[in-house]
Amino acid sequence: MELQNVIFGRRSIRRFMAKPVSEEWIEKILASGFSAPSASNKQPWEFIVVTERSLLDEVPNYHQYAAMLREAPVGIVCCGNTKFENRIDYLQQDVAAAIQNMLLTIHDLGLGGVWLGVYPVKERVEGVRKTFSIPEEVIPVGIIALGFPAENKPPHTPTLLPGRVHRNKYTS
Repeated sequence: MELQNVIFGRRSIRRFMAKPVSEEWIEKILASGFSAPSASNKQPWEFIVVTERSLLDEVPNYHQYAAMLREAPVGIVCCGNTKFENRIDYLQQDVAAAIQNMLLTIHDLGLGGVWLGVYPVKERVEGVRKTFSIPEEVIPVGIIALGFPAENKPPHTPTLLPGRVHRNKYTS
């Protein structure tokens, strides 16, 4: 797919078919996450690929916006390890870049996905940490729910929001 089509065509998909995603595609998705830029090239990300239904079904019990995990055949818990980047602001940005790369790859493969924010909401962080046995030095930043889409959304229409682009200096 042409890059602009991938970018403008990617939508948040929250409905999934009960169809497995191949390990080959999961590895392509993960490879795109590992290819993201990071501050000082520290690459602090770690990913937990989740296909166990009971674990995916647990997350909506403490994350009010995660109901789609009950349909998704795969979840990827996206974390940052403070052993590699101890500044949480950079760690969060680095993992966010990896998540975006993975979402674009998911769309390019013909799959659907949605980014579920975890950090900095304390209840979500604690719930994800407990559900997936994540140690204290690893921060769960987000979860990607993914699979074959059971809904179809039109591409975004590229628009620049008035007043949101400034030239040379910020103007109000």
